[in-house]
Amino acid sequence: MMELTRKGEYAIRGIVYLAGRPLDKVCLLSDIATAVDVPPTFLAKIFQQFSKIGLVKSFRGTGGGFLLGRPAENITLLEVVEAVEGPIVPNRCVAAPAECERSGYCNVHPVWRQVQLEIKSVLEGVSLRELVENSK
Repeated sequence: MMELTRKGEYAIRGIVYLAGRPLDKVCLLSDIATAVDVPPTFLAKIFQQFSKIGLVKSFRGTGGGFLLGRPAENITLLEVVEAVEGPIVPNRCVAAPAECERSGYCNVHPVWRQVQLEIKSVLEGVSLRELVENSK
């Protein structure tokens, strides 16, 4: 079954914190890490991944740090989770049906597919803005 790893949990904590900061205020990685109780080196790797796909903007040097890459209401929990965990896959047959010799007649395959769609739908329906507002 799909379980969020520590990396996924840290990623969510970090980006939700960032989403709650003023839009124009660059946040230091060390401040984010302290606020959400995540090791700074671990968070740095996560935020580098986020930066590559545009979830955050990275600024180097003095005054460097991070901003959200776009408004919090336009970033879903699904994007955050898949950025660090990869695609939501409740069973390997959903990811690669051709690799499963039973996929043509397996009665459970459609159930796994439905599980995948439901999880994705729930995560896609939650924005960072909602998570920030729910934490206040």
